[in-house]
Amino acid sequence: MTETGLKSSHGLDKVGVHKVKHAFWNLSPAQLTEEAVKNGEGHLTDSGALMCDTGKFTGRSPKDRFVVKDDKTKDTIWWGTVNIPMSEDHFDKIHSQMVEYLADKNVYVRDAYAGADKTYRLRLRVINTLAWHNQFCYNMFLRPERYKHETFEPNFTIICAPGFEADPAECGTRQGNFAVINLSKRMILIGGTAYAGEMKKGIFSVLNYLLPQEHNILSMHCSANIGNKYHDTAIFFGLSGTGKTTLSADPNRGLIGDDEHGWTDKNVFNFEGGCYAKVIDLSREKEPDIYDAIRFGAIVENTRFLPGTTSINYEDSSVTENTRTSYPLYHIRNAVEPSVGGPPKNIFFLTCDAYGVLPPVSKLTKGQAMYHFISGYTAKVAGTEAGVTEPQTVFSACFGAPFLPLHPTKYAEMLGKKMEEYEVNVWLVNTGWSGGVYGVGSRMKLHYTRAMITAALNGTLDNVGYRVHSIFGVSIPMTCPEVPSEILSPRETWKNDEGYYAKANELADEFNVNFKKYEEFANEEIMSGAPKPNFNYMSP
Repeated sequence: MTETGLKSSHGLDKVGVHKVKHAFWNLSPAQLTEEAVKNGEGHLTDSGALMCDTGKFTGRSPKDRFVVKDDKTKDTIWWGTVNIPMSEDHFDKIHSQMVEYLADKNVYVRDAYAGADKTYRLRLRVINTLAWHNQFCYNMFLRPERYKHETFEPNFTIICAPGFEADPAECGTRQGNFAVINLSKRMILIGGTAYAGEMKKGIFSVLNYLLPQEHNILSMHCSANIGNKYHDTAIFFGLSGTGKTTLSADPNRGLIGDDEHGWTDKNVFNFEGGCYAKVIDLSREKEPDIYDAIRFGAIVENTRFLPGTTSINYEDSSVTENTRTSYPLYHIRNAVEPSVGGPPKNIFFLTCDAYGVLPPVSKLTKGQAMYHFISGYTAKVAGTEAGVTEPQTVFSACFGAPFLPLHPTKYAEMLGKKMEEYEVNVWLVNTGWSGGVYGVGSRMKLHYTRAMITAALNGTLDNVGYRVHSIFGVSIPMTCPEVPSEILSPRETWKNDEGYYAKANELADEFNVNFKKYEEFANEEIMSGAPKPNFNYMSP
């Protein structure tokens, strides 16, 4: 075990942390695993992964996420339910109390990068009170070479102490737990929650603020893969349950990353050094790459053992449906190193449409792409959450509303400009229902969806005829290799024109109602992408 005292050159004192019991710097995965087990933070599984619990919070707590409102942020942040303001005084109060809390604690310190492109990366210093949290940061952020540790100078800091709770009356929080981003002091404070994803998504939010404004880089909540050529990059946007992880994990293409990326003038680069995937009902048959990545160095959260064993029971949801694993990207056999590809040629918006209305694949104009990007649509179906008995529409701006410090139209306009500059195709792909709504129709077969994506990637869909949907205005290909032509038209699969168009109009209305909150800042081209309800029930 390597243990160091506090040294000013290491910089803990630069963020006000002047005293701790012991500081353990940049420990290896083996050392952190040993520490976590010794401290009672987790258990080893038979795969070698470390099993840990996140306690009371098994997911992020959006209502307890704050951004400090000051001269830098007051006129740039998209304030509201996503970005809740906190005063500078309240931040300083929390910080001073956390520093006092750490004075008699062991801390685990990690130096790391966020961003595979060396020109634009953040240099992070993370201070944790839990060893397994420091292991999570080893996995999820990029790892500097060991020889760089002695001279590492951070430009953003995370202090995460789950055992410290704020006093709402003194600190301006809603309750004891909090995650506070201070963009001026370049610091994130997290307390009262052991959910490790707060650290990952906190830095994602920071990059979503800094990169578009300071470097004209489009930051994206997406996965990305690459073919045999540097310029054959594809991007996949999609909310939970749409197939983003499954469809981007193509054995014939390299994985750039599964969740967070930036698009510069020259490339697409991963923000992260690892993956954070759901594991509920995981099996080698369903997701072989993820299953095999859960080995020594990986972490599983809120899972349980099969009785009498140390084998993970992936079907056990007794703690939460949101069971997860964290592992470094190099655990994936086809991950590319460094995690960078050329500008994309194809972008896929994935949606699981439980109403059976949207085509399984359609091509979008620039205006439609910006509109659907801001909408970020999918649907929940019965059984996915408590209380959901009928399909419910879900809209999340830019497919990642909880992490957007700027107004969604800012990101959409950047997308539109890049579409023009790089002549990018944008496809709307419905991985949901066909032939009727959920409970009547059937879900789109995965091999059909894969065939459509392959045809888009190899250019086959550039050379087929198209027809325009009379309500959503998207262009539907007439043919696609390995896909029956009747599958391509959702109306034809229903065999009930009146029923189909009634449901299509209903969904179009929901799109338009949702978009009203963005209209004030949306330009004409974005608004041109809105669906137009049509009660004549005319084809196509």
